[in-house]
Amino acid sequence: MPPENGPLRLDAAAPGFAARFDALVEARRDADEDVSRDVAAILADVRARGDAAVAERTLAFDGHDLARTGWRIDAQACRAARDALPTALRDAIEFAAARIRAFHEGQRPADRETVDDAGVRLGARWNAVDAAGLYVPGGRAAYPSSVLMNAIPAKVAGVGRIAMVTPTPGGEINPLVLAAADLAGVDEVWRVGGAQGVAALAYGTETIAAVDVVVGPGNAWVAEAKRQLYGRVGIDMVAGPSEIVVVADGDNDPEWIAADLLSQAEHDPTSQSILFTDDAGFADEVAAAVERQLATLATGATARTSWEANGAIVLVPALADAMPMVDRLAPEHLELAVADPDALFARVRHAGSVFLGRHTPEAVGDYVAGPNHVLPTGRRARFASGLSVTDFMKRTSFLRCDRASLARIGPAAVALAEAEGLPAHAASVAARLK
Repeated sequence: MPPENGPLRLDAAAPGFAARFDALVEARRDADEDVSRDVAAILADVRARGDAAVAERTLAFDGHDLARTGWRIDAQACRAARDALPTALRDAIEFAAARIRAFHEGQRPADRETVDDAGVRLGARWNAVDAAGLYVPGGRAAYPSSVLMNAIPAKVAGVGRIAMVTPTPGGEINPLVLAAADLAGVDEVWRVGGAQGVAALAYGTETIAAVDVVVGPGNAWVAEAKRQLYGRVGIDMVAGPSEIVVVADGDNDPEWIAADLLSQAEHDPTSQSILFTDDAGFADEVAAAVERQLATLATGATARTSWEANGAIVLVPALADAMPMVDRLAPEHLELAVADPDALFARVRHAGSVFLGRHTPEAVGDYVAGPNHVLPTGRRARFASGLSVTDFMKRTSFLRCDRASLARIGPAAVALAEAEGLPAHAASVAARLK
């Protein structure tokens, strides 16, 4: 039997299911605080006062004086941190970096050029941005994997300068983060975080030069800062709380599925874990396994809050019936824990990343699989994709007409310009046709 205190339980065959599922889909899990006004004030202050504004907020929020601890962590410290890692851990992080790099090298877009039937030469050329800024969280945990996932695609794209900001409570930083920065080729590591760190990257200060793109996950203030600064700089996405949807039949080990659900629940109290299954007995077994694992999990308090406040177990007549519901959720992570995952995968339209089969836990994708783990959350997978090499590049189109090809396509341009009431447009083409 399932525990008395647990996640939402839904049965697709029960009366009122549609309304209850609608509520699950539409539920907001963003931070309760209305941070927009606070973030706008921080951004304006950093833009106006530069270093002074960043230093004041670093002292207030992270508890250290940048004038004393130093703004920048030098390359030698990053290399020393990498060299000091235990051999097994250094091998693991280098193994992960190699796989991430190999996957992203396959994403580099090719330039193209052709001459069409009218004789017009046209095409597109790709170039990397000059400078990219990476935000790496430093609050609840240290995430060297985020350094790799954000920096390596930038390097593969050919970005010339990569600057990283990260909160350093008390001025201290996890050596794993420094080791990952060295391995991934980060050029600058700055001891600043929060909205003020994002603002420093976007506007530039006396000490930190501005960048063209800001990427990386963070808390609600960081996400809001990126949202407000979009247009001043490019961003990857506005990220929200982590989420996972698992579609599983009764042939799975319930302990495995429970661990998969908790792998996201342990991130944050606002994370979400949802199980779809066609086996009521298995649903109860997974719920019981979650309870057993929560009792011994070091992150159990956070995971329990997430599971009980935002988790759900949905019983469906058949797993194929779950797929339209999965598309409505458009989850960040989707596991298809079945013998033939491709049959269900063929029905998926909206998901950040999909993990196929019983032996592909989402957590392997967080570290060593290769595809990026920076993914759209909050149903944004309906229109957005995970971080890729192209987030650090832009495409420039080009074309060339000679006298003959302009004679073929120019008259139509003149007609359209005149129809739009733009005579100078029309004249600039017509003059060449005479």
